[in-house]
Amino acid sequence: MAGTVIASMLLSACSNEAETTTTTQTAVNTEKQTSESNAQTASYAQNFNKDEVMSFSIDVDEDAWQEMLDTAAEENYIKANVTINGTTIENVGIRAKGNSSLRQVAGDDTTDRYSFKIKFDEYVKGQTWNGLDKMVVNNMISDASYMKEYLSYDIMSYIGVDAPLFAFANINVNGKTWGLYLAVEDIDSGYLDRAKNGEGEIYKPNNDGNMGAGGMGNPMGMGNPPAEGDAAGAGDRQPPEGMEPPSDTDNSTSNANSQTANTRGEGGRGFGRGGGMNGSTNGVSLVYTDDKVSSYSGIFDNAKTKTTEEDEKRVIEALKNLNAGTNLEKAVDVDAVLKYFAAHTVVVNMDSYTSNMGHNYYLYENNGQLSMLPWDYNMAFGGFMAGSASDVVNLAIDTPLSGVTMEERPILSKLLEVPEYKAKYHEYLQEIVDGYFADGKFEQTVQTLDKLITDYVKNDPTAFVTYDKYKAAVAELTKLGTLRAESIQGQLDGTIPATTEEQKSSPNTLIDSSSIDLTKLGDDLNKGKGMNGGGPWQGFERNSGNQETKKAEQSDTTK
Repeated sequence: MAGTVIASMLLSACSNEAETTTTTQTAVNTEKQTSESNAQTASYAQNFNKDEVMSFSIDVDEDAWQEMLDTAAEENYIKANVTINGTTIENVGIRAKGNSSLRQVAGDDTTDRYSFKIKFDEYVKGQTWNGLDKMVVNNMISDASYMKEYLSYDIMSYIGVDAPLFAFANINVNGKTWGLYLAVEDIDSGYLDRAKNGEGEIYKPNNDGNMGAGGMGNPMGMGNPPAEGDAAGAGDRQPPEGMEPPSDTDNSTSNANSQTANTRGEGGRGFGRGGGMNGSTNGVSLVYTDDKVSSYSGIFDNAKTKTTEEDEKRVIEALKNLNAGTNLEKAVDVDAVLKYFAAHTVVVNMDSYTSNMGHNYYLYENNGQLSMLPWDYNMAFGGFMAGSASDVVNLAIDTPLSGVTMEERPILSKLLEVPEYKAKYHEYLQEIVDGYFADGKFEQTVQTLDKLITDYVKNDPTAFVTYDKYKAAVAELTKLGTLRAESIQGQLDGTIPATTEEQKSSPNTLIDSSSIDLTKLGDDLNKGKGMNGGGPWQGFERNSGNQETKKAEQSDTTK
């Protein structure tokens, strides 16, 4: 009996020792994997050095490359080897990307300068570039300065928004210079691991092609007529991403209509009142309608992470509380959203949530809290639906909208209804003005960027603009940014009204913007086709690209 007990004790001790060894080894392996993952993430992040120009080489079969360019609207991937800052990743996927920007290039037989999407695991499962699964390189269309998107993300990052990583990239294809682009980290699983510790869900709300209950409002007269003394307005600036023009559009009357037909929403710029293309349907406006998941297809059909019904219910519950103005700090990451809107308001990007468009943002949800992430800012600094230069410079900080009311944009309006949150929003605006613009800081930043990229622009073989027009745009952007900050400071001080309605009543208080010519920032980029040639709707037929490719990309993301 005693022998049996002793044997049992020995077996138990051996078993416990084995379990301890196994547990210890598992912990070591987990720690090692975590360490390796963090090292990879840090490695790709270090390669997005915004103070340098990335080296970006694409080696690809010439015939496959040409076929991709010839059929760019289909957005099909082809196989290529990509070398980034000296590191080669083989067998990656590359395709053209964009909506209206893609159509502009496709409609111009003088250029193949598309934006591109790089998917590192398209052909090799699990392959990444040091932890990053996707990235984009943007072609600077509609931006003669090459700087608008860079500066927008930089301002977002400055105030503490989790913006995607970005850096200029000099692209070569098969050993030949292709052009200077902006490389941007895709907001996907790699971003989620880097910026959010792999936690939460990401959606890209979008409802392209849906005109909303109220229609387009004033489709041909984008923006108000220039105020007296303004050098140039933007009434015929770029049409919305993916929007199809009315079949009975008469281009010959568009300029006349823009003088009379434009009605101003609470934001006061751009389109007239109405539901808008993405304004009020399927959840993209973040307006709560009911508890049905199907009512928010514009959000949930565009999930970037693998989501469940429980995830979707958390979003709906957050929207319900947000729209009711209850439990706001439970429903919204208030500080993150206030920082986002402070930076967004400074850079005046109306191809976004704050206009009838209602798109070009990511929705991040974690533990039932919502926040917004920035995306697609090449039309910032008045590049879209801007109206006059004065509209851009003096955009009201407390109603920074275009063609929609504050009620139609609840994640902004409900926060600004709370005095404490509104005061914090103003503090963030002041912080941006003081830290990024005041005392010549903005001018110095632009000069530094000009010094960094000027030789690349001068030698850019596919550039949309001449080098002289680039230099003129840089000078104009400097003036515009300086005056914009001056207006914001006046609105914060109370010498300039901070709402659109109050500004209408006191136009003499606004900053004089008669020296600004918005057209120098990118009004003639498409060389007479699409954006300005033959009327503002030419070349903008609806094209959704390869939907199978896009759906696959939306569903293949794992935590």
